[in-house]
This record gives sequence, C-alpha cells and structure tokens, in this order.
Amino acid sequence: MIEIGFIGAGTVGTALAVRLAEKGYPIVAVASRSRSSAQRLASMVAGCHIYSDGQAVANAAQLIFITTPDDAIAPVAAQLNWHSGQSVVHSSGAFSLDILEPAGRAGSQVGGFHPLQTFASVTYAIENLPGSTFALEAEEPLLSTLKELAGALDGHWIELRAGDKVIYHVAAVFACNYLVTIVKLATDLWQTFGISSSEAVRALLPLLGGTLNNLDNVGLPHCLTGPISRGDLGTIRKHILALKEAAPSLLPAYRELGLQTIPIAEAKGKIDRHRAEELQHLLQNLD
Repeated sequence: MIEIGFIGAGTVGTALAVRLAEKGYPIVAVASRSRSSAQRLASMVAGCHIYSDGQAVANAAQLIFITTPDDAIAPVAAQLNWHSGQSVVHSSGAFSLDILEPAGRAGSQVGGFHPLQTFASVTYAIENLPGSTFALEAEEPLLSTLKELAGALDGHWIELRAGDKVIYHVAAVFACNYLVTIVKLATDLWQTFGISSSEAVRALLPLLGGTLNNLDNVGLPHCLTGPISRGDLGTIRKHILALKEAAPSLLPAYRELGLQTIPIAEAKGKIDRHRAEELQHLLQNLD
C-alpha cells in the first residue's frame, strides 16, 4: 500500500492522517512548523516518524500531502526537491494545481484533495471527516488513487477543473461560514427580548437540525418553509416594521436574503408569478 507523508499537522492534516491510518494506509512521516502539532499527529498514528523539515518527508513517502495553511502551500512546493515516481497533493479548497507547479516540473504527479467539511478542532475534524465529499483535481493514475482514498474515508468525490475551484470554495463559504453568521444575527435579535446568546443558540439548534433534515430528505426547493414560501405579505410587513424599530442595521440582509428566497418559493409552486412580484416590490422598497 502506498506510503503517505504529511507536511503540515493542523486540523485537516491530522484528521486525514488518523482516518487513513485507521483504514490501513501507512502514514510514515510528518513535519510541521509546530513541533508540538507534529508530535500530536504522530502520537495518534502508529509508525509515523517526525521529521524536522518537509524535505525529509518528501524523501520518505510516495504520496505527500501538503496540509499547511493555504498561503504556505506554494512556498513549500517551490522550496523542496521533488522527483518522478511520487505524488504531491494539497488540500486547499480555493487553490488549484498551479501552486504545485514546481513539483510537476520535477516529474511528480500533482493533485488536489479537499474535504468539504468544517473543522473547528482536531477532535471534531477527526469525527466529521468520514462521509464527507472530497473535491478532486488530478490526472490519472493519481486521480484513481485519490478516488480510492475518498472511498476509504466512506466519502463521495467530485472532480473539479482548475476554473471551478474558487466558485466551489465560495459555495462552501455560503453553506458553512455564513450559516454561522446568520445564526449570530438571529441570536442578536433574541437578545433584544432578554435571551442570552448561549440560550438562543440552544433554542435554535433543533430548528437548524430540522432544516438540515428537511434539506436531506425533502430536498430543494420543497424543503423551504416560512412566510416567503407561503407568499405571506402581511407577516413580512410586520418583520420589516419590527426590524426598523429593533435592529435597522439588519434590514439590508433581510431584504437580500428574502429576494434570493423568492425564486425558491416559486420553484416550490406555492406562490405564483404575481405574488412573487408583490414580494419583490415589498422587499425592494423597504424605505
């Protein structure tokens, strides 16, 4: 089985190393800017040797993951001596294969292997990784190897072209990072009637869980609920008046999210074009 090394031992690198080792892949080498991070990874993976620099990892392994912060990937790829017969793979969601060009010029196969997952800590990264979708960029035979790794992690995979990568990452930001932002805005509103942020999060979590469950089981657009899905102009007018009084700074976000929701409601079939235009007029003329 192919021997794997990691340059960078943060949350993503550690999660990949631990889970791949559990599936029988030999994780033979790690180096990290933080010695303690490398020690942590090696302590969780039997047979993994800690090296003081990335070149030693490149010399020891057949497949090398560069799992550093994004801005460090290109410098790492440029500084090390690569050779044919090995594969060099990064796990950036936003960057394509051009940042691995020095390795490719030296004869190495290069690839991208991005787990579409949220990694708040090493513990949760390890827990959340199985079952994720992995965005792959590579040519054969490395592509087949990366598909095999995704399958070993009980995941799904999609192939991306170089021009797809940034928009793919923007989509992930909308689905993950901005969900956190939206929940924060909701908890801020709860504080206007005396409920703390922590209490609000606890109260909203079942609603969030139900929404995700509906997305999974009912799917878009039919999982959409709420006043826009019903074409409820009266409720939306009440929302607007309440926000003008309690949180006027949130009106632009409410308007834009509402406008983006109207086509989903139309696709669901619960409102017609006339009601959709009424909703648009209401939201576009909040002043």
